[in-house]
Amino acid sequence: MIASIAGRCPWGYGAGAGTPSIGAAIPKSNPAAAKLAQSVDPGLVDITTNIPYQGASAAGTGIEISANGLVLTNNHVIEGVTSISARDVATNVVYTAKIVGYSSSADVAVLQLTNVSGLQSAPLGNSANVKSGQQVVGVGNAGGVGATPSYAAGTVVALGRSLSAADPSNPSQMEQLTGMIETNANVLPGDSGGPLVNVKGKVIGMDTAGSSSGFYGYDRYGSVTAQSYAIAINSALSIAKSIEKGHSSSFIHVGATAYLGIEVAPSGSIGAGGFDYDTAQSSSGITIAGLVAGSPAASSALTVGDVVTSADGHAVSTIAALSEYEATMKVGAKVTIGYTNTSGVSATVAIRLAAGPPQ
Repeated sequence: MIASIAGRCPWGYGAGAGTPSIGAAIPKSNPAAAKLAQSVDPGLVDITTNIPYQGASAAGTGIEISANGLVLTNNHVIEGVTSISARDVATNVVYTAKIVGYSSSADVAVLQLTNVSGLQSAPLGNSANVKSGQQVVGVGNAGGVGATPSYAAGTVVALGRSLSAADPSNPSQMEQLTGMIETNANVLPGDSGGPLVNVKGKVIGMDTAGSSSGFYGYDRYGSVTAQSYAIAINSALSIAKSIEKGHSSSFIHVGATAYLGIEVAPSGSIGAGGFDYDTAQSSSGITIAGLVAGSPAASSALTVGDVVTSADGHAVSTIAALSEYEATMKVGAKVTIGYTNTSGVSATVAIRLAAGPPQ
């Protein structure tokens, strides 16, 4: 199934931009659903991020999983960001958050709130016991408005769903998600990372993707969803525990992300590390359209118009390939970039990678 991800809610695109229209965002009053939502609200945070490569801010939701400030959310909520703040719903206190680790392939991330203790963790359930047809409530920061979390009641439609999910504004950059819980709850932008709750008030999933008009994914523009998808909480917590223990793997990144800082043309959706995935690229390499100010690439011999052809001798013809290679490297490591300059001369340059946004 091809799907689109119920995403973070961005704002700040251009001067005077405001919070986007959410359509029929807030569901009609449902006392039972409201009570369930209220039971988990104290264990949630509203997440606000800064995305400098898009000149924007964005909002999502997080689930507190420890008293000392560990927060579970979606990777797409924090992908490409350089700063994160989180408002504890229970106390209304805003904390700075740091990224502990993430899995881009599973769309799971763990944050650490700074200088905090004694938080109320969300009541976690067992997703192995979820049944098709059972009632659920999705809870989150719909529309990025903050305040009391919104809620959307529904039922479980199917289990173990597999999705190819993407932001509708960048459908070529897909994530393959498996083992998803499908519901008919109206999940909206800003809900990503929020809890899917059962009738006992236990978190059984993490709101992740929504669908409208047959497209599934990180819908940033507020369309009402016909279907929604949540990552099973058992799966999300398994990844979170590996991250907490510092166990990196081929699909789990722990710690800071190595960062180069290349932008490619034409302009489109700027991805992690300053990469623009929505691009026509040279068949022989990646044409540089810009270098992120202050980035390692900007301090190197690379210039706009150069065509990157390799990284440490590995041929790269797409920005995704370069990004994937970059993700295997550590902050402070040197990478040798092969390129052809604007005069048609082939050259190499060694660049030391800095800490940058998560991918």
